[in-house]
Amino acid sequence: MPRDWPRLSAVSKTSTFRLTVMFGMAGVMGVLLALLLVYSLTANDLDVRVDQILRSEMAHLEEVPPANLPEVIERSVGSGSRFGHYGLLSAGGRWLAGDLGASPPEAIGTPYYRDTGADVRAPLRILAKRQPDGRVIIVGRDISLLPALRDHVLLMLLVTGFVVVPLLLLTGLALSLGPLRRVDRLQRVAAEIAGGRLDARMPIEGRGDELDLFAETVNHMIGEVEGSMEQVKSVTDAIAHDLRTPLTRVRNQLYRAARAPDMPPAGTSRIEAAMDGLDTVLARFAALLRISELEAGHRRQGFGAVGIDGLVDVVIDLYAPLAEEQGVRLLSGTVMPAVLFCDAQLMVEALSNLVDNAIKFSPAGGDVVVSVICGEAEREGDVVIEVRDDGPGIPPEQVEAVVRRFDRGAASPAVPGSGLGLSVVAAIAHLHQYTLELAASRPVAGGNGDAGRSGGLAARLHARAFDGKGSDGAR
Repeated sequence: MPRDWPRLSAVSKTSTFRLTVMFGMAGVMGVLLALLLVYSLTANDLDVRVDQILRSEMAHLEEVPPANLPEVIERSVGSGSRFGHYGLLSAGGRWLAGDLGASPPEAIGTPYYRDTGADVRAPLRILAKRQPDGRVIIVGRDISLLPALRDHVLLMLLVTGFVVVPLLLLTGLALSLGPLRRVDRLQRVAAEIAGGRLDARMPIEGRGDELDLFAETVNHMIGEVEGSMEQVKSVTDAIAHDLRTPLTRVRNQLYRAARAPDMPPAGTSRIEAAMDGLDTVLARFAALLRISELEAGHRRQGFGAVGIDGLVDVVIDLYAPLAEEQGVRLLSGTVMPAVLFCDAQLMVEALSNLVDNAIKFSPAGGDVVVSVICGEAEREGDVVIEVRDDGPGIPPEQVEAVVRRFDRGAASPAVPGSGLGLSVVAAIAHLHQYTLELAASRPVAGGNGDAGRSGGLAARLHARAFDGKGSDGAR
């Protein structure tokens, strides 16, 4: 069933989503790096400016007479400025004046940071310098602006992460939904083309983007293929029709000649042998025309809801006399009631070919079993139509070959036939979007190198039960 909304896993794999996220993350990383650069340059500039102020204050205090220095420092502390802090320590480290004497300086002559103390409510940038008399002047500056700047930068980083990243994901999702829906439409048309509708064309939105270019290229290719197939079909049909008519006339003449009263018995037998050969050729022409009609994929007007179990009964009744004549038991196995959206005549033809093929290759006393099984395949709703025989089977390496025209496999040269029966079945299965499976029906055990081989043939048509919406959802 077509999806109205693409799955999230499909969205995350689109080039649009990945490019959006990739370029978006690149933009986010650029913003983060810019913020970090601004913070680093601003912090460094603040350090330089604060150090200049500290050195200027230190130079001013160094010009004060040593006797007046404690009084000047106390007066500077009491000036009311919340950014300036001062201290004076004796040569032995005893506090003499100011508000920075609670702890000794960590470095002499070089500005450094100091954590906020109990008497100071802000982080400080400190410059300490020893004087000729051994005393140490300490000058500090409030640098609370720098932590505030750092906090603002961190907040911007968090906001960027919690807002921009989800926004990028939503943008990638929104930008990916449109292309995914277009790809889904392209896939549906591709499935129709694969089902034989060569007149179907990829939708073109008129945007001129890569999907439109792809659709135009595919449409041109399909148009060329359709033209080539039409030409081949026309030539094949013309040859088949042109040859079938004179061959039919020849057969009729031979038939009249064989029934002539003056025809000797030996001549009659030869004519009848020639007629059998002509019948084989005419049957092949009829099969080729039938395959050509089916492969054209246009015969869907006869599709409808059909009970496949009823068709199985019809085919078994039809071929029971032939099976009895060949000494083969034609049996009805497990036939569950199932409804398919199909062409009833084509399904009868497909089943007839499978049953006829099974009867021809089964030995006398063998069994041919026709079954319809529901819900025992890959998922619920599957319908498997199986024709099983006791013949020699088909080697695994020849399974693909026997559905080709005129290829009858290595085990059937002595069995009469045109080699087109399975080709017709494959064409009908393709038209219905069913799957034809050819597998061994039983193992063969025994000596003389037979162990491990398989025998018999189980021909299975896999379909989906009719869902009441005009389509059987065939796989």
